[in-house]
Amino acid sequence: MEDIIEPDLPIIDPHHHLWDLRPVLQLRPRTAVLFEELLRGVPLYLFDELRSDLASGHNIRATVFLECHAMYRGEGPEWLRCVGETEFVNGVAAMSASGLYGSTRVCAGIVGSCDLRQHQSVRETLEAHIAAGGGRFRGIRQGAAWDGDPTVLGAIGRVGEGLFLDSDFRKGFAQLEPLGLTFDAWLLQPQLPELVDLARAFPETQIVLDHVGAPLGIGVYEGRREELFADWRNFIRELGRCENVCVKLGGLAMPFPGFASYKSQPPASSQQLAREWKPYIETCIEAFGPARAMFESNFPVDSGSCSYAVLWNALKRLAQGCSRDEKAALFAGTAARIYRLDVP
Repeated sequence: MEDIIEPDLPIIDPHHHLWDLRPVLQLRPRTAVLFEELLRGVPLYLFDELRSDLASGHNIRATVFLECHAMYRGEGPEWLRCVGETEFVNGVAAMSASGLYGSTRVCAGIVGSCDLRQHQSVRETLEAHIAAGGGRFRGIRQGAAWDGDPTVLGAIGRVGEGLFLDSDFRKGFAQLEPLGLTFDAWLLQPQLPELVDLARAFPETQIVLDHVGAPLGIGVYEGRREELFADWRNFIRELGRCENVCVKLGGLAMPFPGFASYKSQPPASSQQLAREWKPYIETCIEAFGPARAMFESNFPVDSGSCSYAVLWNALKRLAQGCSRDEKAALFAGTAARIYRLDVP
């Protein structure tokens, strides 16, 4: 167990999930294989599991939930079933807001899901999310991650190529800004040019790039880190010039970058993680600035490489050269502003 670095530094964790996959895993063996590979088999991550991580020593003041296809409604119109996730998470947020479980405001912000390609029903779905969110609903995430090598995404490859360029998707996307909603972009490195195009087409819509744009180092990308880093960096710099885009600094503990720390035994230390992640984190902070960058946990997905406590230690090591004001933005201020959180 590592000693906690800067234990008093206030943190808003702007990216985590909640789920109970046990019924799903029983019904869908293919999904069971996916989660055994990606998450070391974490079928249950609910309020108690999250609270345990939050209590591991860092000063987590609030969190933001990100959609993960959890607790959809079992009946009703297909386009409204995703609202069940917001209803579920808002219940967790209400439990936390009672104060009975400590001062951390869990799920103070909620980012849900919606298939924006179904633009005829998008407005109804978004308004239902807002109503179900109890004042906490902040935006939508719809993943565009795709790759021609099927080994890169495996069982989580759900969408085809070019989602962010799709005309129907963009008709739905156009309905976010009038409702004051953000858009979280989950993609892989090859889709970064598509996000640049989307951001330029909708300069008034707040876009959040998840997981530093998911640089790749597995499958056909293995052994090409230097070449791919240069390409990734060029598009990160282009996105940094789009004032409506900010970036989440994390997600590098997933398998996609192909780091030695993933599922290593013994688990990697925060020093090793910081060494592996440094070029990507520093490039993003340089491109976006602390006012448009926020550290994230991406738990429990990133538990494939480390514990919650070690992950935040690694991120704090990466911020050691930052000023006090820069740290305040990177660890809490940017997240509070982008997701409109009123955190004591």
